[in-house]
Amino acid sequence: MKKLITNLTFWVLTAIAAGALLGHFAPATAVKMQPLGKYFIEVVKLFINPIIFLTISLGISGMGNLKKVGRVGGKALLYFEIVTTFALLIGIAVAWLVKPGSGVNTSAVQGGDISQYTSGASEFSWLHFLKDNVTIQVLILSILFGIFLSKYTGRDKIIRPFTIASTYVFKALHIVMLFAPIGAFGGMAYTIGKYGIATLIPLGKLMVTVYITMAVFIFVVLGLILRYYKIAIWNFLKYIKEELLIVLGTSSSEAALPSLIEKLERMGCSKPVVGLVVPAGYSFNLDGTTIYLSMAVLFLAQVYNVHLTAGQIFTVIGILMITSKGAAGVTGSGFVVLASTLTAVKVIPIEGLALLLGVDRFMSEARAITNFIGNGVATVFLANNEKEFNREAMKAAFANEIYEYDLTAIEEEKNQITTPNTQR
Repeated sequence: MKKLITNLTFWVLTAIAAGALLGHFAPATAVKMQPLGKYFIEVVKLFINPIIFLTISLGISGMGNLKKVGRVGGKALLYFEIVTTFALLIGIAVAWLVKPGSGVNTSAVQGGDISQYTSGASEFSWLHFLKDNVTIQVLILSILFGIFLSKYTGRDKIIRPFTIASTYVFKALHIVMLFAPIGAFGGMAYTIGKYGIATLIPLGKLMVTVYITMAVFIFVVLGLILRYYKIAIWNFLKYIKEELLIVLGTSSSEAALPSLIEKLERMGCSKPVVGLVVPAGYSFNLDGTTIYLSMAVLFLAQVYNVHLTAGQIFTVIGILMITSKGAAGVTGSGFVVLASTLTAVKVIPIEGLALLLGVDRFMSEARAITNFIGNGVATVFLANNEKEFNREAMKAAFANEIYEYDLTAIEEEKNQITTPNTQR
């Protein structure tokens, strides 16, 4: 019983169930719970950039071989492009076969204002993406600073306080994560209270199709990627189950991103690989978003009886291969990218976006969870590929039913990083 009371997973699950019940039976009250989820995410986001900066800077400074930094970064971008393209093709294929948009009565679906997304579509550019995406800016700054430290002869005087700061940042994060059930409760209560389960019925086929497709992608595609290095996807999912529940409750992968970085390191992935892959993947490895966008385009074409030719489908694939990479850096990301795609194709009515407004919030959980798992799998795969993976650490991590912060192990690792190199 005592073990259950201290189990964060239990409390997050309880909070999600309580939020759903409140949203269903007292929607007016549930909507007022939005600040609980919103501010929890905002607080966690405060940790993202400091953790990225400290992790990458310390990792690169201790790596020694700067060629490895470029190699890992290049492999990561290649991996992201291959896997997200595969996700895109899966989304297109499933939507083409299942036809979730066939027979949808548009009059039965309550529309909404899409002007904010259509205006954003015309304004989207890679320049804005790089300018507005703080995470990418911090990633670049961290790499440059890490390279500087690796070349600076007096780096030990800088590394030591940074190491101490990293320890206290993670300590503070653990305190904040104790409030995860409150954030999950607020997020779930608001979603159910505002949109209601009834909004799912007219577009239920699309919802079910999207969820099943993403489940297949996780357990088949990502599962095979991990199996290449003899790692079971189910063991990995059990290891990050608390983070997955937080993402589910808040509909945001950001809410668990700092915790994922720490868990991947504890699992055996080297600090430099984690620091490079996870932040970059947050912006460029959006498997769930890519699947949803590809299926949404074909769904709207089916709703309006627009028969896309093979050439038009390849055009959709080509456009989404580019625009989906910037989805994380745009306000209303999914709809802006979707509006951009529909505008470019010019055969599907863009007002069809209003059909998706009601159910988009319920599908955001699937997108966020798939993106989150995809980035974790990418990091594990690339760490193995670089021979920067400790399998004994992974076995020890998987053996713990409840994740406990091993401060001693972290301190030993950091002491190794800060030990002066006496060999010249």
